[in-house]
Amino acid sequence: VKGAGDLATGVIARLSLSGFRVVATEIPQPTVIRRTVALAQAVYDGQFAVEELRGRCVSPDQVDETIRQGAIPVLVDPLAESIGRLRPQVVVDAIVAKRNLGTRITDAPLVIALGPGFTVGVDCHVIVETNRGHYLGRVIHTGAAEPDNGIPGEVAGHGGDRVLRAPAAGIFRPILSIGDTVAVGDIVAHVDEEPITTPLAGVLRGLLREGLQVPAGMKIGDVDPRATREHCFTISDKALAIGGGVLEATLAGLDP
Repeated sequence: VKGAGDLATGVIARLSLSGFRVVATEIPQPTVIRRTVALAQAVYDGQFAVEELRGRCVSPDQVDETIRQGAIPVLVDPLAESIGRLRPQVVVDAIVAKRNLGTRITDAPLVIALGPGFTVGVDCHVIVETNRGHYLGRVIHTGAAEPDNGIPGEVAGHGGDRVLRAPAAGIFRPILSIGDTVAVGDIVAHVDEEPITTPLAGVLRGLLREGLQVPAGMKIGDVDPRATREHCFTISDKALAIGGGVLEATLAGLDP
């Protein structure tokens, strides 16, 4: 699985808990917002647990032993060069960059991509829809996923206003933590000296890691107006729906 963010972790959970041997790849400094439910956090911490999953940042020669110990290997491998060494039956592009960053249909016998930026038969064998709504998690066998419209999906009637963005370029410095309750106007973090305030009340479901350099306009946080703190620490309905689509595509696409 290319990527170990929150949506990729939902995919990893569905596959791993169904008995598949799963390896994840990541970049050297993941910019994950929902860090408490992303195995990408293992890149910083060495190891990290999300529900039943245990991720461990390892080298390629430690993959087999890590799996035998019941953990998910997370490789720092931004170009996914380990695909050639590991020769997996399935490659899942779960980076969710809204464009293809290098996945090829020849990477494995079955290549699955998440969301827009891919075309079935050109970049991959199947696509799983990532857009919230009626088609979320469906397996697409022809064409492409719904295009990215740049508008975050609605949660409890809120869309773009639940996303926090950097007001300027600089170093990200959080004040609050994931799971904290916020009110309208609360200062959540700073980028250098510029404050970032929340336009709605709820809980901080996601927040970027401290100390990262961010460009102006980058997503740095996510407020959940449903205000259920436990949701900040469990894999989301969206991630599990997408993971279910990947599991379906994997079971249907592999040779018996």
